Amino acid sequence: MGPIDYLVVEFPGNRMTGEGLPLLVDLVDRGLIRILDLTFIRKDADGSVTGLEIGDLTGDGRLDLAVFEGASSGLLGQDDLEEAAAALEPGNSAGVLVYENLWAAPFAAALRRGGAELVASGRIPVPAVLAALDAIETAP
Repeated sequence: MGPIDYLVVEFPGNRMTGEGLPLLVDLVDRGLIRILDLTFIRKDADGSVTGLEIGDLTGDGRLDLAVFEGASSGLLGQDDLEEAAAALEPGNSAGVLVYENLWAAPFAAALRRGGAELVASGRIPVPAVLAALDAIETAP
């Protein structure tokens, strides 16, 4: 099994364009990731949180996420959705995605067979990488 990651993507004003969906489908089709859970939530102005049905999220009359209908492994629980909602501003919605990095599975399996153990993992935020690159470019 490859590493499991999650994303919470906020859509200000509940405005979902669907522009990223073909790219997500492409990652799945190319065998780079496997979607374990995908759900959408909305945080109302009063702070209450509701789930959104997978369907026509962009309002253009087409089912945007029909290919992901039923993507639910059970890893994502109500407490996870509440934690994700805590990061949202009222009046916004979010997509919550849990996925396996299939590309890394053979590498991870080979390391385990050789007796290696993962002792640390993390992710460098894109703004931090861009700031570091800008600092390198402007350094004398």
